[in-house]
Parts: sequence; C-alpha cells; structure tokens
Amino acid sequence: MSETELDVDALQRRLKQVREETEKRIIGQKDVLERLLVCILADGNALLESNPGLGKTTMVRTVADVTDLDFSRIQNTPDLMPSDITGTEIIRESENEREFVFEKGPIFANVVLADEINRATPKTQAALLEAMQEKQVTAGGETYDLPLPFFILATQNPVDQEGTYPLPEAQTDRFLLKLVLDYPSDTEEQDIVELYVEGESSPPVNRILNRQELMKIQSLVQDVPIAQDMRNKAIELVRATRTAETVEFGASPRASMGLVRTAKARAFLEGRNYVSWEDVTAMAIPVLRHRILLDFRAERDGVTSEDVIRELVSEFSWFHLHSLTN
Repeated sequence: MSETELDVDALQRRLKQVREETEKRIIGQKDVLERLLVCILADGNALLESNPGLGKTTMVRTVADVTDLDFSRIQNTPDLMPSDITGTEIIRESENEREFVFEKGPIFANVVLADEINRATPKTQAALLEAMQEKQVTAGGETYDLPLPFFILATQNPVDQEGTYPLPEAQTDRFLLKLVLDYPSDTEEQDIVELYVEGESSPPVNRILNRQELMKIQSLVQDVPIAQDMRNKAIELVRATRTAETVEFGASPRASMGLVRTAKARAFLEGRNYVSWEDVTAMAIPVLRHRILLDFRAERDGVTSEDVIRELVSEFSWFHLHSLTN
C-alpha cells in the first residue's frame, strides 16, 4: 500500500470519528449530519429548512468545533445592511494621522450560519451570495479574501413567510444542497431533554481534524473516480427533470456538477475510493429539491419536488440494475 493510500485511509477513519464526536451533542438527525459533512467535503454551501428549536445552530457549531474551524452566526433581519455582514471601513486615529481601516464583519469565518436568510433584503442576500460564489468580499474598492475552507449554511423557516424576501430561483441554484431538518422521534426527544436539561448544557467534544487536513480531504474528494457510464446516468437523471411531467423548470447544469461532486464526497465519507450508484441516488433529493419548479398541476394534485425526484430515481435505478444483470 502506497503512502498516499495510507493517508487516505487515515483521513477516512478520522471522518468517521468526526461523525461519532458530533453525535455526542446531536441526537438523531444522522442523515442531515451526513449530508452536511458531504457538503463541506464537496466545498459547497447548504440551504437548510427547519422549524425553530431543532438544533441546527448546535449541529453547525459542533461540526466547526470538531474540525477546528472558526464559527460565526448572522441573524438576518430586514434592517440588516450588507456592511453589517461583510464589514466596513472605519477611521482609526493615531498621534500623527488618521487612516481608513477595514473592520471585518462576521462573514470572515470558516463556517457561517446565516439564520433566516429570507428575512434579509435582496441587497443583503446578494452580499452573502457573492461571498459564497467568489469566496471574497469587496469594500471601499478593495477585495478581501475569505478564510479557507469557507462554508455557509443559510436557514429559512418553511412556515412563517410573513415579512420575508424569498430567494429567487437563480440564487437558490447556487446552494449545493438543500437540507430539511425534521422533528426528532419520541425516544430521541427524551434523550435530548435528558442530555441538555438533566446533564451538561453542552457536552465537550474533541478536535478530530484541523483546517489543513480538511482542505486536503476536499482535494482528495475531487479525485475520487466515477465510472463513465455512472456519470452519464447522473447527468441524464438531472436532464430528465427538465422534461418530467408537472415540472415547469428543471435543474440546471450546475445541478449535474453538484450531483457528481456530492456523490464523490459521500463515497469518500463512507470509506470507499469509488462512486457507487447508491451515492448518486442518496444525493439526488438534496441536490435537486430546490432546483426544480413545479407547475400548477403539481400544486393541484399535492405533488412535491421530492415526489418527482423519487420517481425519476426509481426509474433510473431500475434501468441501472437491469443493465448490471445483462
């Protein structure tokens, strides 16, 4: 076994430890945690829908602690200005002179939780999305690089839409994944109450990875091989959303790239050095659910974007299994 293979095996074992360490604070939500880690390994950003009080801040902060990343949280409100996020120039006085100095805003962190992004005005939303896309901010005619690795998790409440500015489709398309956090089971909720009410307020966790190791993993994920026919099927799956019944607008080529990237990241997270069809199907819904727009017939019949994706995945999986047996 080569030194590179030993490094890969060691890093994959460490990722397993990251999941185990995070679960000291997070009870349940295993699928969401897996996809959150996939998104980070694929060097993307995520949009999270959940009702309040389901532990999203705790989850993201814990992942940051375990991976030695700086964490910041932005509470979006209608009066929040872009400079409140990116930073602003201030006058600093010394004995002999005055000078303009750029005071960095909360966007300058490795992991940024942007709570209720749809409560910010479109101008402020655009400042966040520019940082996501370019990994830099511009202020006073100067460009400032954001710290790497850089990851934004933006949340929005699916129920309370009063006083919000919904993200346009072109902006939601820039999120690699959309994750949905659901209520815990009865047993999980009892365990949560026992841990946080009767036990420690926040159980301690150990740092498992450092920033350099995480960036190395991101680089290794890009090199995970995927068979040509499987990559073609992943692309065909995305293209099928554009002609599916009840779909008005299908997913863009950015979704095809995202599906392949996240399938590679999931394979690496699962300890494999190749992409399986299971990786592709597991990532289909979180990659595609926010990228397709349904027509009036879907709303009339109660069909959701997830229903459409599941049907397409089922069809493509049947053809995939059929091709393997022939």
